[in-house]
Amino acid sequence: MRAGMLTAADLVQQVEAGMLDTVLVAMTDMQGRLQGKRCSARYFVDEVLNHATEACNYLLAVDVDMTTVDGYAMSSWDTGYGDFVLRPDLTTLRLVPWWPGTALVLCDVEQVDPHGATGQPVKPSPRQVLRAQLDRLAEHGLHAYVGTELEFLVFDDSYEAAYSGGYRDLTPANQYNVDYSMLGTARIEPLLRRIRNEMSGAGMYVESAKGECNPGQHEIAFRYDEALITCDNHSIYKTGAKEIAAQEGRSITFMAKYNEREGNSCHIHLSLRNDAGKPVFAGDDADGGSALMRHFIAGQLDCLREFTYMLAPNINSYKRFQAGSFAPTAVAWGRDNRTCAVRVVGHGPSLRYENRVPGGDVNPYLAVAASIAAGLHGIEQRLPLEPEFHGNAYRSQRPRVPRTLREAAQLFGDSKIAQAAFGDEVVRHYRNAAQVELDAYDAAVTDWERVRGFERL
Repeated sequence: MRAGMLTAADLVQQVEAGMLDTVLVAMTDMQGRLQGKRCSARYFVDEVLNHATEACNYLLAVDVDMTTVDGYAMSSWDTGYGDFVLRPDLTTLRLVPWWPGTALVLCDVEQVDPHGATGQPVKPSPRQVLRAQLDRLAEHGLHAYVGTELEFLVFDDSYEAAYSGGYRDLTPANQYNVDYSMLGTARIEPLLRRIRNEMSGAGMYVESAKGECNPGQHEIAFRYDEALITCDNHSIYKTGAKEIAAQEGRSITFMAKYNEREGNSCHIHLSLRNDAGKPVFAGDDADGGSALMRHFIAGQLDCLREFTYMLAPNINSYKRFQAGSFAPTAVAWGRDNRTCAVRVVGHGPSLRYENRVPGGDVNPYLAVAASIAAGLHGIEQRLPLEPEFHGNAYRSQRPRVPRTLREAAQLFGDSKIAQAAFGDEVVRHYRNAAQVELDAYDAAVTDWERVRGFERL
C-alpha cells in the first residue's frame, strides 16, 4: 500500500491512539469538486464507517455558485430536496498531510427510496458515470489506465484579496514565460515543494513539476494509474493544491482561460490492458498500433464533437480553443502532433492516446468516461481509422471542435451515441447543467461590454 493510504483497521488504530481527530467525508460534484462533511474521527468510526452518512441531493442539482436551479429530475422544490446516501469507498481512505490529524475518504452516491432502502447508484453522479463505462469496458476484458496533466496559474494574492478585487489586476508568481525554466520554478519552489510532498503523503505518486508559458503558470505531473484511482487523485489534488496555496497566502486557478494568454490545459493520457494486465494498444505491424487501438482512436474521432461537452463543460472552456495556442481546434489525430485534438504517443507497452481537448476546469470522471465510451463505440462498431494527419491541423479543413458551450451542449443532447452509452437520465441531467450555465452567462453583463460600450456606444 502506498504511503499515506489507510485501511479501516489503520484508521481505527490511529483514532484510538489520538493521532486522528477528523475525517473528511466527500463526494465529487458535477464540477469535479469535493463536497461533504468534516466528521469527528470518533463519530466516523462509530457510525459512518459501517452505516454511511447522508447529504442533500441538491449537491448534484445546483450551479457552480451552489444556487438551486430548475430542470433536474433528481432534486427540486417539488420533490422536497431530500437526501441521498454517501457510501464511503474505503479504498480511497488516506491521510491529508496539509491538515494535521485529518484523514479523507471519497464516497459513492446512492439513492434513498420512499421506504428508506439504499444501495441503488445515483447514475448522474460523476463517479458513477465513470464506473458505468469501466463496467462496460470490463465486459470486453479491458481495463483503462489514465494520467491527467493539470496546468494552473499561481498568484501572489490571497483568495480573499482576489475576490475583493473582482479577480482583476492580480500579481502572477512569475513575471514572464518560465516554460521548462529551472529558475522559474525555483522562484516558487517552496509552494510547489509543499504541494508535491504533501500529495505524496496523501498516497499519490508525484513525478515532476515544471513551468509553463503564461506568467505564473505551472504543472505538477503524477504517475498514471487505474482510471478511477487517477480521477479520485485528480479531484483530491485540485482541492488540496488550492488549500495549500491559501495556507501560504497565495491563490491558484485551474480555470481554462484566465486571460488572453495561454490557457490551462488538462491533457488526458489513456491506454488499455487486458485481464492479464498486458497492454493491448501495441501491435506487430509497422505503425506500432494494434487493430484494437485503431478502432479505439477511430471512436474518439467519430464521437469527439458530440462528446466535447463532457471534456469542456463551461462557457470559459471554449475561450481556450485558439489556433496556435497548443489547444486543439481540429478533429484530427496524429503521432506526436500537438496541433491535433487526438495525439498518439509512446512506444511498445507505453503506446497510448492523449486527448488534448480538456482544460484545467474539466471534471475528470466525465472526461475519462467520455473517452472510454467513444473508444468502445469504435471497438464495437469496428470503425476504421483514417490516415494520420501530418502538418498543422489548425490550418486544415478538418471538422472543428465545437466553438461554444451552446454548440457542444446541443450536439451532446442530440447524440444517439451518448444516449446509448450513458443513458437518457445522465444525458438529460448534464444537458440541463449546460443550459443552466448558458442562461447565467446570457444574463450577465461583462467587463468587456462595459469597456467597449460605456462611452463609445
